[in-house]
Amino acid sequence: MSRTCFRNKQPFWYALYAGTVEDYREDEYGNPLQVGTHATYENPVQMSANISPAKGSVIARQFGDDDQYDKVIVTGDRDTPIDEYAVLWIDTEPELDENGALKVNADGEIVTPWDYIVRKVGRGLPNFGSTVIGISKVTVT
Repeated sequence: MSRTCFRNKQPFWYALYAGTVEDYREDEYGNPLQVGTHATYENPVQMSANISPAKGSVIARQFGDDDQYDKVIVTGDRDTPIDEYAVLWIDTEPELDENGALKVNADGEIVTPWDYIVRKVGRGLPNFGSTVIGISKVTVT
């Protein structure tokens, strides 16, 4: 049940963390050589919630004096799957392929990378049902 004002809701997209994948290349002898790892995410999902225009003093107190976030999302769904490992598209919309996965270019890079990450998630009481999410703007290259 939603306890937030419907007309203030804005659409956005989120993708949940799925795990890590090891990156390999071949050495001069043709043997596989691990060169690092990168995070992978599930397919993006669209959602609507109240998103603050910018951090304010009242909003800052919800998470204490921590100022490592730029905006706050408030949703009437206490059971939202968004957690501290999720990535978000707030100011942009992700380009998806026919399977709903993020579209990649010829080099394997995501065409529309996420523009926010989750810093903190605060869930309300079980019978009251709300979630407050502190987010930060990022630039993914």
